[in-house]
Amino acid sequence: MARAKRKAAAEGRTLTALIEESLRAAVDSGGAKPATRRDVVLPVSKAKGWLRPGLTMADVEEMDDVEYIERLRHLK
Repeated sequence: MARAKRKAAAEGRTLTALIEESLRAAVDSGGAKPATRRDVVLPVSKAKGWLRPGLTMADVEEMDDVEYIERLRHLK
């Protein structure tokens, strides 16, 4: 949104005008296909049990802490 506001200001027009033009271009594109996403295959452990080999509970707790901190940053 901030980039769109800067672009509109740089072009000397309102954000609404920029959004309207972008939507018209998207709708009038004549059914252009969006880029296809490539599926990503994630590594999966075949080991039995809860943790992947090499991970400890401390590692899992640290990952949870990092994720929690990142979520808090996005709330600001």
